[in-house]
Amino acid sequence: MVASACPFRGSGGIPCSNGEVIHEVSPVPFTALGLPEPLASTLLRLGFVRPTPVQERAIPALMAGRDVVASAETGSGKTAAFLLPIFTRFLSVKRPGGTRALVLVPTRELAAQVRTVALELSEGTSIGCASVYGGVGMDEQSRALRAGVDLVVATPGRLLDHAGRGATHFHRLEFLVLDEADRMLDMGFLPDIRRILAMLPKSRQTMLFSATMPGPIVDLAHEVLRSPERIRVGHPKRSTSPVGITHALYPVPQHRKAPLLVILLRRAGVGPVLVFTRTKRRADRLVRVLVREGFDCAAMHGDRSQGQRERALAGFRAGRVKVLVATDLAARGIDVEGISHVINFDFPVTPEGYLHRVGRTARAEAKGDAFTLVSREEEEHVGPVERELGMLLPRVTLPEFDYAAPPEPGSAGGGGGGRARGGRPAGPRPPRTPGGAHGPGHVHHRGGPPALGGAGHSPDSFWKRLRRRGR
Repeated sequence: MVASACPFRGSGGIPCSNGEVIHEVSPVPFTALGLPEPLASTLLRLGFVRPTPVQERAIPALMAGRDVVASAETGSGKTAAFLLPIFTRFLSVKRPGGTRALVLVPTRELAAQVRTVALELSEGTSIGCASVYGGVGMDEQSRALRAGVDLVVATPGRLLDHAGRGATHFHRLEFLVLDEADRMLDMGFLPDIRRILAMLPKSRQTMLFSATMPGPIVDLAHEVLRSPERIRVGHPKRSTSPVGITHALYPVPQHRKAPLLVILLRRAGVGPVLVFTRTKRRADRLVRVLVREGFDCAAMHGDRSQGQRERALAGFRAGRVKVLVATDLAARGIDVEGISHVINFDFPVTPEGYLHRVGRTARAEAKGDAFTLVSREEEEHVGPVERELGMLLPRVTLPEFDYAAPPEPGSAGGGGGGRARGGRPAGPRPPRTPGGAHGPGHVHHRGGPPALGGAGHSPDSFWKRLRRRGR
């Protein structure tokens, strides 16, 4: 089992930004949660002894038959939190002849990931699992649906395609899981979800899992769940990112983002590094820039075929691709062990988007860095992120970098550009300093200007200083 794909080890609690631990992991091991012997043996063989906070609270509630709405930081083990109770039911009550559990997810990558975890957890049992998503042929998926495989993991659109062909049979369905529900609503899946709900038995157990819980998700929970048990791991009023992440903002003019990114990637070392852009076109353009600079790089977004996306992700997992440039499509579907850095080339427009992106690093109690390049035009998005996290994000500038250089040919929109003019430092990643700066050659602005969410300087004076530094 890949630990990052199914993290079980508890961390002893989730600290808030003020240092308060709001939920302690009990000393109760998995073996005391009433899991049947095949599942308990699998967990023991894989070396997983104690549940994470969300697993410790969700598994007993789900095994008691309660509907659950749960939110916890990314990488906290939500997938196993709903699969283990479902599989417990499958093993204790045999009921062949139809699909018994349906897991709805927003992306193809997440569907494949959940199925992988399901296969690992159910190894040695007769439980059947299938994934249903677009970009690949429908015939094999249709056969699994018609045969009534025990667990189906599906994206809403492709599932409805099969339903239109009469391939879905959910009259025996016992469990419905809405995984990453907030992302599904962001992607406009609510009409599809309502159509699917109309196809399912009302006498089912429903569970809703997500990293964030905005208002529309709360409304949906009230609509489709019956007296659910509400589980939240993290700050009671704020969303949380994994505790092992070190955050940093890099203020930079839009047209100088690509040269600055090159420097940061060289300092980051060998990777793997995940870079997020806002558009598919910019992702492709940025890959071309990075390939010219000598990086092993690939793009992953909605215009790439399923085969291209799978090859890019496989290369990233295997270490052949050191830098993966992706749109938000990947924020919920990438679960790769050891991502050292997440770099936001474009600032995400919502706090939830920021959390989902940076949550690709520091998974399963690892450490990681989240760097965000922020142009003057993007300043308005920083404050909401800081308020959601309950902390100021440190500002970092590079004294040797030429912030005031004019745009280079082919660098329109910040997605192109040639070589970085600020130099090309190579070698291993410099050590982190206690203040949160990222090694020699960085200037750490603790407060930052008000428009960037901090205090002490006006935004105009801050950008004037950057321009003077570049002269």
